[in-house]
Amino acid sequence: MNLSATLVIVAITVLVSWRGFNDRALLERLILWPPAVERRKQYDRLLGYGFVHADWMHLLFNMITLYSFGAAVERIFTQWIGVVGFVLFYLSAIVISILPTYIAHRRDPNYRSLGASGGVSAVLFAFILFDPWSTLIIFPIPIPIPAFIFAFLYVGYSIWMDHRGRDNVNHSAHLWGAAYGVLFTLLMEPRVFTHFMQTLLHPSSN
Repeated sequence: MNLSATLVIVAITVLVSWRGFNDRALLERLILWPPAVERRKQYDRLLGYGFVHADWMHLLFNMITLYSFGAAVERIFTQWIGVVGFVLFYLSAIVISILPTYIAHRRDPNYRSLGASGGVSAVLFAFILFDPWSTLIIFPIPIPIPAFIFAFLYVGYSIWMDHRGRDNVNHSAHLWGAAYGVLFTLLMEPRVFTHFMQTLLHPSSN
């Protein structure tokens, strides 16, 4: 039986997050707390925060999304850079997506961030490049929506909410993760952009 890297990532994230729910010390050690990186040089937090979550709903939403789209992206990426390359793509997305947040809050002792959303956004937006007309169902509203329309709405909403700054969601990480997923994919295979545009403009021919 061949286990996909996506499934392994999901399993590890669920296990670590579950442990974090019951072990406050573990959660506090992995969560992104900028002063710990700035003063104590705990750079592993720039990755570790992506493996802990606030609650089960937060965890399940991210992992269902990752599992739903990660396998398709993994199959394509594996042809280009191998399974290890796909795993490194996901892990680097977690790090890259949080860097702007870390820089902005590096001396703020009251700021904390956690969750895999940056990495998940990178995978989701890479998938949208491959199949922009695939239909997504946005929880909790069971209405199918084309992937490329979701992408525009997602980016617009994230920018708006990031500027408002009135909730506890790190919308900046979502945006940077999405951008990283698109740029990484196009840098590896620029022809994906042509495929995206042709599929978008002529969905019936694909």
